[in-house]
Amino acid sequence: MTEVDADLIAHMSDPKNYGTLESPDAMGIGENPENGEKVIIYLRVSHAEQKPLIEDIRFQAIGCMTTVVAGSVVTEEAKGLTFAVGEQLVGATLGMLENVPPQEAACSEMVTLSLQAAMDTYINKQKEPNFGTITYKVAHSCMTEEEK
Repeated sequence: MTEVDADLIAHMSDPKNYGTLESPDAMGIGENPENGEKVIIYLRVSHAEQKPLIEDIRFQAIGCMTTVVAGSVVTEEAKGLTFAVGEQLVGATLGMLENVPPQEAACSEMVTLSLQAAMDTYINKQKEPNFGTITYKVAHSCMTEEEK
């Protein structure tokens, strides 16, 4: 077993950051309208040198095990990052997914979009405290051509 396989099995057996945050500063949703799967990311935000920082992060998923593993991995990577670096993480992750078959990319895309939605929601709430929660929808289909 490779180190990557062992890491993925660890995230599958004991997903990190699964659950909610009491009184989160922002939430964001990634959704697959094709099958109804959703990921919600909750953020607690602090500030480092006037820049928003992901102090704590949690997620919930209505989806497959791949979605839960992706949520565990992405939230572990995002914890402690400034929003600027968090956006780089989003961009890098979405970029990596361009080379993955669409049906395999959809779950990770959904998690990544929920992180972006949570950061965007937080930024909008700073301007308008009653701002709602942003939902971004996946571009990839998790259905194969035969299933469509």
